[in-house]
Amino acid sequence: MSIFCKFISAIAIVGWSYGALAADYVEGEVIVKFKNSQNGSAAFASKATGSNLNLKRSWGKLNLHQFSVSGKAGAKSSVQQMLKSLQADPNVEFAEPNYILKKQSTGIEGGALSRNDVQSVRAQSQPQISGKVSAMSTESYYQSDAPIQVEDAWGILASNSYVPVVAVIDTGLDYNHDVFVDSGAVWTNPNEIPNNGIDDDNNGYIDDVHGWNFVANTNDPMDDEDHGTHVSGIILGMTQDIFASTISPAKIRIMPLKFLDSTGSGATSDGIEAIYYAINNGASVINASWGGGGFSQALQDAILEAYNNKMTFAAAAGNASTNNDSSPTYPANYSLSNIISIAATKDNDQMASFSNYGKQTVHVASPGVSILSTLPNNSYAYASGTSMATPMVAGIIALMEKQAGQPINGYQAAQIILGQNDSNVGNISGKVITDARVNAYKAVNYVKTSGVDEYQPASGVTASRSLASAAGGSAGGCGLVGKYFMDNNNSDGGSGNYFGRILLFLIILSPFVLAMALKHQRKEEEDRRIHQRYSITSEVRISVGDKELVGSVSSISLGGVKINTEALLEQGGIVEMNIMSPDGKEKVQVLGKVVWSQERKSYGVQFCDMAETQSSSITGWTKKLVKSS
Repeated sequence: MSIFCKFISAIAIVGWSYGALAADYVEGEVIVKFKNSQNGSAAFASKATGSNLNLKRSWGKLNLHQFSVSGKAGAKSSVQQMLKSLQADPNVEFAEPNYILKKQSTGIEGGALSRNDVQSVRAQSQPQISGKVSAMSTESYYQSDAPIQVEDAWGILASNSYVPVVAVIDTGLDYNHDVFVDSGAVWTNPNEIPNNGIDDDNNGYIDDVHGWNFVANTNDPMDDEDHGTHVSGIILGMTQDIFASTISPAKIRIMPLKFLDSTGSGATSDGIEAIYYAINNGASVINASWGGGGFSQALQDAILEAYNNKMTFAAAAGNASTNNDSSPTYPANYSLSNIISIAATKDNDQMASFSNYGKQTVHVASPGVSILSTLPNNSYAYASGTSMATPMVAGIIALMEKQAGQPINGYQAAQIILGQNDSNVGNISGKVITDARVNAYKAVNYVKTSGVDEYQPASGVTASRSLASAAGGSAGGCGLVGKYFMDNNNSDGGSGNYFGRILLFLIILSPFVLAMALKHQRKEEEDRRIHQRYSITSEVRISVGDKELVGSVSSISLGGVKINTEALLEQGGIVEMNIMSPDGKEKVQVLGKVVWSQERKSYGVQFCDMAETQSSSITGWTKKLVKSS
């Protein structure tokens, strides 16, 4: 990070408490994380009773707690006052509003269709519904001009007993729809006895036979909005023909977790609870066709916990026609290695007019315009949105897992999706990291021919949004300040006031903060010299997208390597390296960030998330190497 970014970020921190409240949030509620799981919690709890805070819910693993706020003042001002107090508490790591999140669909198009309507349309040689050419008119029924090759993927799919579970965290599911009943696609909790009023599996939920409703806190996740049923149909439809006259048994299961209400809106706290349910009850893929709100550290922590449990998180990039590089939307913009941020395209591979995009923050595109899928009450309809593009990716990952016969960790699933696709089609180039639209056949065939790699970095936080399979440079903006400005730019009113506050603080504090930034930069420069460098001659293979580049390493330390190659590596990009030991008997696989370059000659690559075993191997090598200056 440049000294300018550090300087501006420090200024932004001063005004953070004002900007945090720009997005919509639940009145009278806050989410708090303590610095210490025992002492901090105990010290805070002793004060909570007299501070107008009432505990509603806790997530023990992450030491997160949801509180309701009571007070004589209005709910909005009570939250503001409480956040100010909490942020000053030495026992609190962070406190934030309970942000509101929303579905990412533009709505149902042309009204509901019956199954007879669908079958009639399918029988036509040039099928049309409401003037639209039906996607079912093609071999791969989800878009002929954007051939994601679904049926080709089915043709090579392995036959095994493994059944992937996709958690659809959304508005719920009409689990009585014939498609889901006849296929048996709805997840059933194997350890819960229905309707006995007992929490048989001791997971905290009574009679949660088919998921949970976090809005009403009941065991009935029935869809009362349409969105979740449509999303679920797309996921299932990526694994089998849901429009066939006879429905085949499902190869996957849909776990319906309702946290969005009948208006398509939901609280961050309920989203976190749904993620925890998915983690603890056997899902391997999470579909998140929703977003918005402000930056929530609590939600990011929950998704990081999903990463630590080897889960993939497919997230809608948003429908505001904006650049996520400069105007972030969450959770798609969190820099976590298991998140795949997805834009929407039309059937001719043109970016959908409504879709968000971002060369540095949105990973891949997927069809998301006029997608036909299931609706409640045994009906069907077209809908558009990144909400529709996202479940296609979740469904492809489920196919990949079915092919593998086992779960695929979130890091590896993202690498495959970002590496096995159709690049430079339509007008996608320059609008997503990969310059590509997904391809189901290529992704499944990669798993079939290459198998599953178990490797996943210890930390799920990426140095940039560009994953190893698609090094596209570091994210724009200066971290906190980027998020602060973008959240306020996206808010409804009041942003000018926030900017005024920032400018005022900037004028008053700039000399002091600049001095702090200079001191911090000098400290970083000293830290970079901590690791002794050694001269080495060994081979390195570098993975960038679907290409493997070969180079040599001439200098190595516990902090990074100097790579010599004529290939072009982008500064700030993340690459995956397989470095051979000097004697050729050992190989270390590690991620790195390109921090300096002499283009097409040599590059300095800083190690990211290096595990203890990798560090030990390199330390062993250096014992036989000569120190370099």
